[in-house]
Amino acid sequence: MTDKNKKIISWLLEGDVSIQYQTYRDLLDDDRPRLRKKIESKGWGLQFLSCRHPNGLWGKDFYQPKWTSTHYTLLDLRNTCISPENKIICETLNAIFKNLKGADGGILPVGTVKKSDVCINGMVLNYSSYFHVNEELLKSVVDFLLSEKMKDGGFNCQSNRKGAVHSSLHSTLSVLEGILEYENSGYKYRLDELRNAKRSSQEFILTHRLFRSDKTGEVINPNFLKLCYPPRWHYDILKAMDYFQFGKVKYDSRMEESIDIIKSKRNKEGLWKLPANYPGQTHFDMEKPGNPSRWNTLRALRVLRFYKKDE
Repeated sequence: MTDKNKKIISWLLEGDVSIQYQTYRDLLDDDRPRLRKKIESKGWGLQFLSCRHPNGLWGKDFYQPKWTSTHYTLLDLRNTCISPENKIICETLNAIFKNLKGADGGILPVGTVKKSDVCINGMVLNYSSYFHVNEELLKSVVDFLLSEKMKDGGFNCQSNRKGAVHSSLHSTLSVLEGILEYENSGYKYRLDELRNAKRSSQEFILTHRLFRSDKTGEVINPNFLKLCYPPRWHYDILKAMDYFQFGKVKYDSRMEESIDIIKSKRNKEGLWKLPANYPGQTHFDMEKPGNPSRWNTLRALRVLRFYKKDE
């Protein structure tokens, strides 16, 4: 390891305990379960948990308001790598599955909406699998997601509401993250079908070279090149590449342009900054926009490390 890389690692290890844990695990091949256990008792993990109301929810409801709702707080907590056995979180999840399932089997976003959202349920599958929700409770969510798989291989949150005919990168990646966590957590229900959906959804993203129109080659959305954290439902190339490395997806030449763009955003100190985040109420800001970001630096480095592009 070069002196410069040693300085970067030292800087990461000066950050929040969740950053420390993932730095050891993902960049130094040193999983530290005792360090992970501390995430719920200090730093960002404790701050998120402390915002929970006596009724077991965060924000005003399951999906209101962004980004302090129960849904996005659970996603934030999952991404800190807090212990999956946290009893407080498990109580909240059991209540969600008891009270918020729709007739289509998915978790409903708000009380007046009677159709489940594909993107939201992809995220639900992600954090619910991470926190080991009972498989019986997850079955209808899996059924709902598989029923909304589109002919082009991916998913779109408008498929069951506005008749979308082309998949969305946002929704497709959210579902892929859910499938990965479901598979890694040892669930078996309709696993072969989910794996087929995984392969077709990965190909959907790669067909678009992660951010380009498959018809014109133009950039689909400039925000896809903006490396925000937390990204929440938003898609971007670093979020996609981080998924690919976690899923141990082999290098594909269609990833190369995105890897080059990620590398180009590295400053002379070898760090990645945080751009302005998506607007919305937050519990607190983990990092300040415009400053070097430990989240972005950690995520970028583990992508470059996995794909051996950190020369």
